[in-house]
Amino acid sequence: MKKCFDAEKYLKLQTKKIKERIKMFDKLYIEFGGKLIDDQHAARTIPGFLPDLKIRLLQEFKDQAEVILCINANAIEKSKIRADHMISYETEVLRLIEFLRSKGLTVNSVVITLFDGQKKAKDFAKKLEDYSIKPYFHTFTKGYPTDVDTIVSDEGYGANPYIETTKKLVVVSAPGPCSGKLATSLSQLYHECKRGVKAGYAKFETFPVWNLPLKHPVNIAYEAATADLNDKNMIDYFHLEKYGETVVNYNRDLETFPVLKEILTRIMGKSIYFSPTDMGVNMVGFCITDDAAVQKAAKDEIVRRYYRAVVDLKKGLVEPEVPDRIKLLMNELKISENDREVAKKAEEKRKAANNLPSAAIEIGRKYITGRKTGYLSPVSSTIINAIKHITKIPDEVDLISPTVLEPILEIKNKTSNFKESYLKLNEVLMALSICSTTNPIVKKALNNLDKLKSAQFHATHMIPDDEMVILSNLGINATCGAEVDLN
Repeated sequence: MKKCFDAEKYLKLQTKKIKERIKMFDKLYIEFGGKLIDDQHAARTIPGFLPDLKIRLLQEFKDQAEVILCINANAIEKSKIRADHMISYETEVLRLIEFLRSKGLTVNSVVITLFDGQKKAKDFAKKLEDYSIKPYFHTFTKGYPTDVDTIVSDEGYGANPYIETTKKLVVVSAPGPCSGKLATSLSQLYHECKRGVKAGYAKFETFPVWNLPLKHPVNIAYEAATADLNDKNMIDYFHLEKYGETVVNYNRDLETFPVLKEILTRIMGKSIYFSPTDMGVNMVGFCITDDAAVQKAAKDEIVRRYYRAVVDLKKGLVEPEVPDRIKLLMNELKISENDREVAKKAEEKRKAANNLPSAAIEIGRKYITGRKTGYLSPVSSTIINAIKHITKIPDEVDLISPTVLEPILEIKNKTSNFKESYLKLNEVLMALSICSTTNPIVKKALNNLDKLKSAQFHATHMIPDDEMVILSNLGINATCGAEVDLN
């Protein structure tokens, strides 16, 4: 995929912007929205934006920054799952701690927000101590959102314990939305003010991109990504009134800004922000190098989001309004699910294979297909065919002999309550890894897995979660139909 974003320019501009904001205060609390690591949405929507770019940015400040992670106690209690990796929010917090530390970044603590005695939250706090991380419990802020007098008092933010920080920049992040980042930041500002520290607040959100047009596909892709939250992009009317400049923000920030402005004014003694956009420090819009290519990538992302929403509806994970909202966005841009060419190729393969579950992957401008076989899932067979194609291995050559696959499938079904007639992608990749130790051709083919990064993939039937996670980890942009393969 063509790169249309200058990552190095972005790092320079973003670093400069944050440094400018830091200079305004003795200490700056900056709320990091979106995914701190593995930001695949940004990477897909703006090709050239690297999934780990936010970490590279933080490393520019590693000597003067520390990180506070927030997690909602209700998310712990309900075992909320991060859909892209199919891991719980608690596991994601632990993964973030280990990853940040491996990059030389300081993790100060974890705040368990909206705590109301939840047992699982208490258990998680004990687990954090094994990671040498101090847990804090924050409860619901009394008076929020209307009674500012109570909010900005010892009964409100003052009721939360103060988190001791030592660095000039404090990054507040989380494993997902609705984790309490803002409340944690404002609580800290209140305590800092009482201690005579001139602390400030800023917000770092990649999307929506404030200096792109309201109806730019990149901004509409943000709406598609947050269709379950019913986020809506809007002109920042506060900014327009103050500066006469048309910029983009989203409904929740605009709705809460009057209260947030009043809270910040009470804490800091004066108003320094006149719009939600004022609070932001995002420079991504200045680093797009090919707008036409970005628009195309964003439209593709919206279509992928629609496919995912339809599947999530089938699983009972979202309400019918979610795919409907994305469909309306697609209509607005005059695109549809039929524009996904790789999905058409998968359906063609299905018809040619007597309606067996099938899949297709786009490599360059060529489409490689596969179907469910006696031993392989449609995902497995398609990936095998893809790496064979890249490695120039003839179709008639088996990368894995049936004599290897058959006993694996047999032992799998002996040790499982659910009998399956095929091997999934993780099992096939494991088998290939073993075969590669004695077969150099298999080893060469496996080494070409990296060349599938950014490839488009579609399966005619619902892809199991474990296979979807592997495809995501390989950097493959996968979608599927909502029909269930009954094996």
